[in-house]
Amino acid sequence: MNQPLVSIIIPLFNAEKYIAETIQSALNQTWPNKEIIIINDSSTDNSLAIANKYASENLKIFTQENKGASAARNFGLKEAKGEYIQFLDADDLLSTDKIEGQMGHLKGSKTLIGLCRVVHFDDGDDYRAIDLKDDEWFCKDNNDPVDFLLKLHAGNEVMPGYGGMIQPNSWLTPKALIEKAGIWNEFRCPDDDGEFFCRIILASEGVRYSVTGTNYYRKHKHNNTLSGQKSLSAYESMLLSIDLKCSYLKQRVNDSIVETIFARHYWEIGVVVYPRYRQLSKRAINKALEYGYKGPKYKAGPVSTWLSKILGWRLVQIITYIRFNA
Repeated sequence: MNQPLVSIIIPLFNAEKYIAETIQSALNQTWPNKEIIIINDSSTDNSLAIANKYASENLKIFTQENKGASAARNFGLKEAKGEYIQFLDADDLLSTDKIEGQMGHLKGSKTLIGLCRVVHFDDGDDYRAIDLKDDEWFCKDNNDPVDFLLKLHAGNEVMPGYGGMIQPNSWLTPKALIEKAGIWNEFRCPDDDGEFFCRIILASEGVRYSVTGTNYYRKHKHNNTLSGQKSLSAYESMLLSIDLKCSYLKQRVNDSIVETIFARHYWEIGVVVYPRYRQLSKRAINKALEYGYKGPKYKAGPVSTWLSKILGWRLVQIITYIRFNA
């Protein structure tokens, strides 16, 4: 085929309820030159048996010992032969024109990274019934990677109208950029993708947003995935991710805006881990204060927020921890 090969990498762990639909959304991509690589992260349910039903010359399945999604993606990268990489979580979906739309907008570039819209939907809802919108600030091309990342990580207190979260399936990445920026850090972290794509975007010459194609991101009400974990190691990894992203940007821009932006991230993690992990909270809060944090001290429901102004956020957090063990 004349078109560049796109490798779709799917890390798989205990997703028997979703993996068939996810694989089908990859197979249904209208971009003709593609391969699908599934890395089974030692699932203990029926996920592997379901995936094996789809095995073919262009859909290969490997199994690794349980190391987490980042390690599975790195395994997939070693096996990938494509010039472009599409990461896809095992419970999410892509519109049929997602890759084709982004490839058309990238126009063969190996120095730009592709982006498309993301639709968040609750598990059990009909994602096809949700209106498609391109009204987020990042729904346009951007030739300044540093500017893009500052806006992405900023909150309303620093840059009104900016901030947010871009789910990793939304990107389409030239493999050359990954080779330049480095593979995934293999820590079990809810923000592993934030750290990874921070490096990728900084290694690029900009972002190309395609109005064709959609990433459908499934949200779970009872979250047992990594993003829902409250272990000390998960929170330590989140703090490490913040440290790394901040350091990457400080290397590229000599402006206090970087510390101002990340002060909020440090403060928020310092609050959320208190009182369960007091030492970790202290580290994060001290870093936020070092960076001059002046934003809201506590953000929760109206009653808790009001109480925090009287009792202080620490006491309100202790009360919440005792009541809900959370």
